[in-house]
Amino acid sequence: MAKPVERPENALGRAFALYQQGKPEESAALCRAILAASSDQPAAAFLLGVVDFSLGRLEESRRCFAAAIALQPDLADAFNNLALLEHQARPRLAATLTRRALRLEPDALPFTRLGTLLRDERRNGEALDAHRRALALQPDSADAWRENAHSLRAAKRTARAAQGYDHAHRLAPERTEFLCDRLFASLSICDWRSHAETCRRLVETIDRDQGVVLPLLSLLIGTSPAQQDRAARRFHRAFVGPATAAPAMRRPVASGGRLNIAYLSADFHEHATAHLTAELFELHDRTRFGVFGYSYGEDDGSPMRRRLEAGFDRFRDLRHADAEKVAALCAEDDIHILVDLKGYTRDARLTLLTRRLAPVQVAYLGYPGSSGADLMDYAIGDRFVTPPEHQPFYRERLVRMPDSYQVNDRRRPADAPVPTRAACGLPAEGVVFCAFHAAFKIDPVLFGLWMRILRRVPGGTLWLLEAGKDATANLRMEAARHGVDPARLVFAPHRPQAEHLARYRLADLALDSFPYTGHTTTSDALWMGLPVLTTRGETFASSVAASLLHAAGLPETVTRSFAEYEERAVRLAGEPATLAVYRHRLESGRATAPLFDSPRFTRNLERAYRTMWERHAAGLPPQAFTVEPS
Repeated sequence: MAKPVERPENALGRAFALYQQGKPEESAALCRAILAASSDQPAAAFLLGVVDFSLGRLEESRRCFAAAIALQPDLADAFNNLALLEHQARPRLAATLTRRALRLEPDALPFTRLGTLLRDERRNGEALDAHRRALALQPDSADAWRENAHSLRAAKRTARAAQGYDHAHRLAPERTEFLCDRLFASLSICDWRSHAETCRRLVETIDRDQGVVLPLLSLLIGTSPAQQDRAARRFHRAFVGPATAAPAMRRPVASGGRLNIAYLSADFHEHATAHLTAELFELHDRTRFGVFGYSYGEDDGSPMRRRLEAGFDRFRDLRHADAEKVAALCAEDDIHILVDLKGYTRDARLTLLTRRLAPVQVAYLGYPGSSGADLMDYAIGDRFVTPPEHQPFYRERLVRMPDSYQVNDRRRPADAPVPTRAACGLPAEGVVFCAFHAAFKIDPVLFGLWMRILRRVPGGTLWLLEAGKDATANLRMEAARHGVDPARLVFAPHRPQAEHLARYRLADLALDSFPYTGHTTTSDALWMGLPVLTTRGETFASSVAASLLHAAGLPETVTRSFAEYEERAVRLAGEPATLAVYRHRLESGRATAPLFDSPRFTRNLERAYRTMWERHAAGLPPQAFTVEPS
């Protein structure tokens, strides 16, 4: 007797049940059988798209959702899911698909996604309009409020963004990452009204492992290396996920043979990372290393972007490439070592690194701390930022460079015309303390220290980087509260790099931030011959300036406490001859100091890469090591 034919709707019900039971392959097989028996089954094509997506078969998933739409053009969920798949690779198509879905079925989540897509394209007004429509449909959605706040911040409406983050956190108090968002926005405008209490809550969250604290923010709130590692681990588990198995070893490389190194970043344009690294890429020994630039950030059309593109053997623009495509390109380029220059910083795509793009993966420069995960084999530091006793707080093996971990570009401009004090709004007389840090690095304790210094140095001026009218108003108000005339704070507008660097020559002493010390800011000042006063902490981020000062030949301005920092600042303000000696040392050492000896740094880094690869090729696990000076 012939076997009765199962009705398609019954088979589809079984396929859905199998998917819900955690049997995706069986569900997919049944969906394919349904479609083989009758191609006119949009629901089966849609379910197969969902199942394929869950299995990481993204191209198959795309085809299924497209097929479902062809069969049923009013299937809003298929448009939404296809838009989600196209979000990274083709954002404009994703926006078009989302609009099609919204015309069919207005819903808060697609409006929120549309707002995010428009924000990524810097269409801030349209993005905020999409978020307003999402909030009108679902005013109690914490995620909708958060995305709206992200778009407000992108539109430089940071005070309103802080309020939005606060509202999102009230709607979902268990989502501690919303509290982090609010703190970062508040720091960006120097609004410290709830700073101490928020920091206390976030440190408690880390210690009790009761929620997510954004890794970058953990560096700003006075945490220990162990706490920063715990924060990174929790964040990684929640938002990134485990790494896949390592790829097969690339083609054998003879001892001393050519290794292919890929640098991965979103910052290959006018950006602090580019200002430090551009010459490194140019200086690599092409007889021993192939050098690839993997960029997933914007092309700003700047001279720096063009220089970077020319500085690599091959430059790939990966803005619209998904993880599968990036992995395929790494295999095609035969990448042996991949160097991530981002870590947990803005615009990072850490999910790329979970694909194990190269046999050896290295964390360098962008993020001063641990990833808290098995994504990376090595992290590059030095004896100041990553001393051996910090190894227990890193999943990566620590590689210590002999001078400083930071590379510098000798083509950084140093001879632009120096403006007058009057042109910069500075008084003609008196000591000028310079602190050109991002506003989020300034907290109330640090600012209180700077105000004590100003009170003890009559006629002194604090020269800050402009961070918007809200930050300026808040800082002036805080100065008055500390008994300092707000007029003694002068704000420098943003300028192109050459003009910005020239301004350093008008200052007498740079005051470093803490606990997130100056990175590019510090090396900029030292390059221009300006002494920098810092205090060294116990973490990577709080020790960077100390590392740079030692490598620049100026260890005298490294202190170990705020009390020592304050006394040293006041003393140096009264010793112009000492400051002149320091300035002369920096100026004369620009051509010889290890901090600015880019060829020396490059050779040492290449030796580190060679050591990493030789261990891998020998089948040995990653191991911490110190690079001996070349």
